[in-house]
Amino acid sequence: MAPLYAQISIAPAGPLAFIAGQVAINAEGRLVGKGDHRLQAEQCFRNLKSALDALGVGPEHVVRMGLHVVRHSDDLVGPIFEAGHSVFGQGWPVCASLFLGVERLGQADWLVEIDAIVSLVADFGALRISV
Repeated sequence: MAPLYAQISIAPAGPLAFIAGQVAINAEGRLVGKGDHRLQAEQCFRNLKSALDALGVGPEHVVRMGLHVVRHSDDLVGPIFEAGHSVFGQGWPVCASLFLGVERLGQADWLVEIDAIVSLVADFGALRISV
């Protein structure tokens, strides 16, 4: 299996973008996957990908990603990462990451929220270290 995260990401000096927490709200403003962590995660990753596209960068530019999961349990890790792979495929953003169980997010029906820090350096070449 390909790595899911790096212990350390080192980005070249340059501008950064901070992508706010993406939740499972689609382009029509509707919640996707009420009560389903995997479906919500997939929509969150779609929204993250849309933000990257709007910035004109790819997932390889992500230097840090935070995943916040309501009522986290070990059995949610696989489905949530599968959701990310369904959106990013081989381009999964391997970076310094945080996978955190939380009691609640901003709205009661939100189960997953994903934020990211992105390097906007055009000729990007981050060093990623897994230990």
